[in-house]
Amino acid sequence: MARKINIVEVGPRDGFQNLCDYVPVEEKLRYIDGLADSGIRHMQITSFVSPKAIPQMKDAVDVAREALKSHPDLDLFALVPNLRGAQTAHDIGMKKVTNVISLSESHNKANIRRSHDESFAELAKIREAFPDMDVSVDVATAFGCPFEGKIPTERLVSFLQRAYDLGVREFTLCDTTGMANPAQVREVVHTVREKFPDCVFQAHIHDTRNMGMANTLAAIEAGIDYVQSTLGGLGGCPFAPGASGNTATEDLVNMLNEMGFETGIDLESLVALARDEKEKIPGIYSGHLINIPKSA
Repeated sequence: MARKINIVEVGPRDGFQNLCDYVPVEEKLRYIDGLADSGIRHMQITSFVSPKAIPQMKDAVDVAREALKSHPDLDLFALVPNLRGAQTAHDIGMKKVTNVISLSESHNKANIRRSHDESFAELAKIREAFPDMDVSVDVATAFGCPFEGKIPTERLVSFLQRAYDLGVREFTLCDTTGMANPAQVREVVHTVREKFPDCVFQAHIHDTRNMGMANTLAAIEAGIDYVQSTLGGLGGCPFAPGASGNTATEDLVNMLNEMGFETGIDLESLVALARDEKEKIPGIYSGHLINIPKSA
């Protein structure tokens, strides 16, 4: 049997979060519906953050409530930066959230205005307050930081150990500004999977330097089965200088399908949705398939 690779679509959150023009709730839900129809089963649909920090996410409660109602069989989750965000997610019935902490303390302070000690204390509060909620950790700048440069893998292992000791068993290794290279990705993934064999690791790779596909494939070859991407390659971190779009979901699915991996996703409907997004929503797009003529 072909190896199954789980595509985790994060476009409804990471793709939309730094757009200047507001995307209405109805449009966000239409894309979530379209992604689900194409076969996507894992999706980060919003972020429970202050609208002062991320204006695009001011409708997080409405988007999450409607998406959960429409797709109760899907793995839908949200990003939460703090206990307050986790409380909101819990109140509307969300069973899974991810808390973001940067491996780089400089980026952590720029992104969520906290030291590492403060962030891990907040994570402990979330774990204690909501024992019935599945809480994972997004490790931002896991492969390098625009402020601190490359960070030794030993520091990543120590960082993961702190979250592990709080009961976290799922992590996303995020290449926040696209600084990684395939050799580094393989080394990091091999190390963390060896150190934490009972944990699930995902990869979230930005395409800033046109290495998103290569780095994502390196993560898969090193044993990761869950990879994150965004429709059309939209997105980027608003608090990390130089962070452009993500790896495009349709390009990633095309590559994996061609290589014989199982994704369970209909590429034709995914590409059609990406083209629709390109026409209707302004932003940064790195996807290539959406620029190929339909007759090709």
